[in-house]
Amino acid sequence: MEDYFESLEKGLEDIYKIAEEARKMGQDPYMKVEIAPARDMAARVEGLVGPINIASKIRELDRMNYSREKIALKIAEEITERKFGNYTQEECAEQAIRTALAILTEGIVAAPLEGIAQVKIKENIDNTKFLSLYFAGPIRSAGGTAAALSILMGDHIRKKLSLDRYKPSDEEIERFIEEVDLYNRISHLQYYPSKKELKIALKNIPIEITGEPTEKVEISGYRDLERIETNRVRGGAMLALCEGLLQKGSKVLKYVENLKLDGWEWIREIALSSKEEEEFELENWKYLKDIIA
Repeated sequence: MEDYFESLEKGLEDIYKIAEEARKMGQDPYMKVEIAPARDMAARVEGLVGPINIASKIRELDRMNYSREKIALKIAEEITERKFGNYTQEECAEQAIRTALAILTEGIVAAPLEGIAQVKIKENIDNTKFLSLYFAGPIRSAGGTAAALSILMGDHIRKKLSLDRYKPSDEEIERFIEEVDLYNRISHLQYYPSKKELKIALKNIPIEITGEPTEKVEISGYRDLERIETNRVRGGAMLALCEGLLQKGSKVLKYVENLKLDGWEWIREIALSSKEEEEFELENWKYLKDIIA
């Protein structure tokens, strides 16, 4: 078996040597092979989103038997402390969230690059600053749990950067609720939360969940809000909240308790609600509603 794997590695090295020689001929836009072979998860993360030299720190934490979630949290902290580059506050937040998400997904999906469009620091009505995550459609490739954890990571990063919590207006909350209903009619959410769940979450989540417009259809009410750049449906934000944080409420609660994260006590009510909904669906065969007779 060892001989077999050694032969695979030798074959890979030979192919890369051929590719490198071909690139030196100058017939391609770049003179070297852009994608370097990654030996483990740490190398994949560094190659995918960076920052430079992060792989050795990930391996160090892995040797200490840290869980993936704890590694992601610790790495995000060190990035916010500027240990891997002299970033601005906004750059720091973006690098930390992308790297944390790459660790959670083990560097094998596009979500850390394409699932988060951008990260911004914006202002509340009282002039305090808050963190805003712009989700895009490919966040779905991360899976619901990782998408939910990216929101937890975002809040932890917010605290490390001494930012205030997001303080949504009533109009922004109602806009999101309308948008969830509209997106569900267009694309059919795996988990369609109740208005009660949405209001609890939107009033308590300490960062803004927003995103780029992904659908052509526009909302009819609560249009042209100052802090929401589009009237079109933001599919990535709908996925991150509904199929991520709310659908995985019980898992999120466990992570909140295990990682000792403050300010998320309200998720317990969401966790109980989603569990009751799941049991109700199983008992009533609710999923058969989608079958065409």
